[in-house]
Amino acid sequence: MIQGVIFDIKKYAIHDGPGIRTTVFFKGCPLSCWWCHNPEGLTPTEQHIHRKDRCIGCGDCIKICPQNAIAPANNGSFFDETKCIRCRTCAQVCPAEAHEFIGQTLTVDAVAEEIIKDIVFYDQSNGGVTFSGGEPLLQPDFLVALLDACGKLDLHRTVDTSGYTDAETLMKVAERTELFLYDLKHMDAEKHRRHTGVSNERILVNLELLARKGAGICVRIPLIAGVNTDDENISHTADFISTLPGVKHVSLLPFHSSAQGKYARLGTPCFWSEAAVPSVRDVAAIVGRLESFGLQVKIGG
Repeated sequence: MIQGVIFDIKKYAIHDGPGIRTTVFFKGCPLSCWWCHNPEGLTPTEQHIHRKDRCIGCGDCIKICPQNAIAPANNGSFFDETKCIRCRTCAQVCPAEAHEFIGQTLTVDAVAEEIIKDIVFYDQSNGGVTFSGGEPLLQPDFLVALLDACGKLDLHRTVDTSGYTDAETLMKVAERTELFLYDLKHMDAEKHRRHTGVSNERILVNLELLARKGAGICVRIPLIAGVNTDDENISHTADFISTLPGVKHVSLLPFHSSAQGKYARLGTPCFWSEAAVPSVRDVAAIVGRLESFGLQVKIGG
């Protein structure tokens, strides 16, 4: 039975494709974007977070852990990640919520059951299901199986992706997808590598491939002042998108710092000191520049 790791299922989503949607967030991403708003989706496996500042020293987790992965310590308790089997019993008994698990392994049927619950809302709003992340293409077998399951239910299927995958996987997914929300972060290969950890070569080739195949595509551009909002990059981006057959829709996603607390909770390094929120004036200028290339632009998902 095909299984995959997800970290959230969001109901009544309205920014991840047309209509009211259920968005399934896959865990794991091959990129490490400095401005990522879902850092809990970067690693591909289930994660345990031991929030020592919340520990009240009751010892309940120590008593119940079947692996003896938790031991007494001066500051409450010590957690040994190498012994943990992700059974989650510590989180279930902790009265202070000092133990937290991010991500869970689910079958296709289990995810489909959650999606089916909201079919009435999809029907009323011309909505559907969106697979996001992380990067859903990093779990291709799980993604394809879910797309097939949703296809049997005649649901509109959207995949939110960085496009960083092999062409064979992309085409297999495209055969089962009505709309791609395709992220385009930077046109310069070296700057793209610096800010995301990978080159953009494969991403650009795959976007052209999808466009030539007639896939439904909305290009989404995160706007990060100091990273990709300069005139040269915006003009290069607009010129590239305007050459893609059938691609007219662009969504701009201005950077914001609402996810900063996630990094602190995860203990994950944050590079936001080198990124900034673009001004309203700059965003308006970028909209005008893109529209001058015949593109239809909106701000937000």
